[in-house]
Amino acid sequence: MSYQSMVITFLGTGTSCGVPQLGCVCSVCRSSDPRDRRMRSSVLVETKGKRILIDCGPDFYFQMLHRPFQSFDAVLLTHSHYDHTGGLDDLRPFSKLQTVDVYADADTAKKILMRDAYCFSDTMKYRLPHLSMNEIKAHQTFFIGDVKITPIEVIHGKTPILGYRIDDFVYITDMKTAAESEIDYIKGARLLVLNALRFKPHPTHQSLDEAIVFANKTGVSPVYFTHMSHEIGLHEETSKGLPPGMFLAYDGLTLKI
Repeated sequence: MSYQSMVITFLGTGTSCGVPQLGCVCSVCRSSDPRDRRMRSSVLVETKGKRILIDCGPDFYFQMLHRPFQSFDAVLLTHSHYDHTGGLDDLRPFSKLQTVDVYADADTAKKILMRDAYCFSDTMKYRLPHLSMNEIKAHQTFFIGDVKITPIEVIHGKTPILGYRIDDFVYITDMKTAAESEIDYIKGARLLVLNALRFKPHPTHQSLDEAIVFANKTGVSPVYFTHMSHEIGLHEETSKGLPPGMFLAYDGLTLKI
């Protein structure tokens, strides 16, 4: 099988507080290593002539500031939490080029349409964001041009949210658990991005050890971890203890598959 190249850019790899965390003076928050500075989690996927953004958090403006100005063919939302959706208003200049299609499950769509209704209105089109909401469901595949996208259901604490398989790339964030059946939607991928909050267990997010266990079940390699807090430790030190084929992602990292 021949593959067209896909480029994945990590725009942010941090958790809801970002790294450095305000008010913290730990070694990670004081680190001079740029890999230890983490904006809120988001990735840009470019493939088959399409630009697809996964999540649009409150750091979106800064994540885009020094990148080429091009619109997006789709914005995929994993869930409604602010650290993943707080930048939707900043899609405003991009929506002047074309209406930006946003994809989300029913619960996320309902919450976003209530909170950010003005972003999805036809009134004052050229002064406000012009976004279009598209409801999707777990396991129901859809296409952006020739790009195949399958939403995957994972559990964030006790709440179902979405991960995404985009052709042979899988992106999952904020997961605590997932049904064993979801692994079938991941197997055979060529790259897996998975959340790993910290070393200690957390009630709503995977720890690093839990993420490693889940990653091994999928059989996918390589695996890059994202949505990391300052409690993940220094990038250089933590990376040395990871299993073969597993890596910490960092802001600005670009991968090609």
